[in-house]
Amino acid sequence: MATGRRTDWSRLARPSLAGIEPYDPGETRDELKDRLGLADLVPLNWNEDLFGPPRHVLDAAAAEVARAPLYPERAYGDFRAAVAGWIDVPPACVVPAHGAQALISAVTQVFVDPGTPVVIPQPTYGLYAQLAAAGGGVVHRVPTAGLALDLEAIAAAAEQHAARLVWLCDPNNPTGLLIERAEWAAFLERLPEGCAAIVDEAYIDFSDPDVRVRREGDVLDGRPVVCIRSFSKVFGLAGLRLGYAVCDPAVAALLNVVQEPFNVNRVALAAGRAAVETPGLADRRRADVAGARDVLARELEAAGLEVVPSQANFLLVRIGGDDGPVCERLLRKGLLVRSGASVGLPGYVRFTIAPAPVMRDAARELVAALGTR
Repeated sequence: MATGRRTDWSRLARPSLAGIEPYDPGETRDELKDRLGLADLVPLNWNEDLFGPPRHVLDAAAAEVARAPLYPERAYGDFRAAVAGWIDVPPACVVPAHGAQALISAVTQVFVDPGTPVVIPQPTYGLYAQLAAAGGGVVHRVPTAGLALDLEAIAAAAEQHAARLVWLCDPNNPTGLLIERAEWAAFLERLPEGCAAIVDEAYIDFSDPDVRVRREGDVLDGRPVVCIRSFSKVFGLAGLRLGYAVCDPAVAALLNVVQEPFNVNRVALAAGRAAVETPGLADRRRADVAGARDVLARELEAAGLEVVPSQANFLLVRIGGDDGPVCERLLRKGLLVRSGASVGLPGYVRFTIAPAPVMRDAARELVAALGTR
């Protein structure tokens, strides 16, 4: 018989979850369109791929639906082998997952206990700190040097706090700035014993291959490095939730302890495999994004605005003053952009890169919105 008492779930949950709010994406795009009476809305706020995956990648995904009754153990292994061949590492170094966020969570489960020190730069992607704190870790934030990651200060903080993990995002979100090779080499040398660098490379395939860091070699050399990558960005598969880690096989075994077996669905695995097996696909998308990004940068610089050099599929623009009303004006024009204040950079606006005509329109609308302040 019911007692009438309601269960207090907060008392049963882990104490480290107290006070931590879940991610709130805000109003959906359809809700925004309905509220503002918009016929269309251009989503320039979440760094999705706005160029779209090739038709044959979508066809490969659709063909796999017929195998839905079967577990994807073979598809999982085939995907892992395809990725390993694409980035030139052994398959044992590749850990598939249903999105980079799932891997961020898995890494946290493996390495963070209550009281574990974790060093994270500020600003950067917010999920690293949220999950570390949810796991009971003690988060130590290191401000950027200007807008760039201060790797020297990050390594010093790792040493000072005896950190077990350091989280880095390269190129960093929300700035788009890339870590230089010499900086990275010096950072690895200074990283204290017993500390691992977890590098979120969700946007790395947009960066210039001639200047980006190649961390696969660090992994193969046994350095304390784990890389996390995503199919949401350069391959345009955000809706299928697909990512992978590049790590030592010993780390892969640990990640597979906390992740469920065959944790990616067949449709996503088929699409991902088709993408990496398409010669030059990532290179072509990188060029498409770079060209459109340059169009947006030139238009804004011509209007006297300061643009942060980006190696990602987004562009950060300094507008000064309160960015909230500016973003609201753009929204009412059908352009959904990211407020700098929402990512720890008030006075900035972040644009996801879309094809060049959209970028020209976005630049014109931003300049007009600034003129009405």
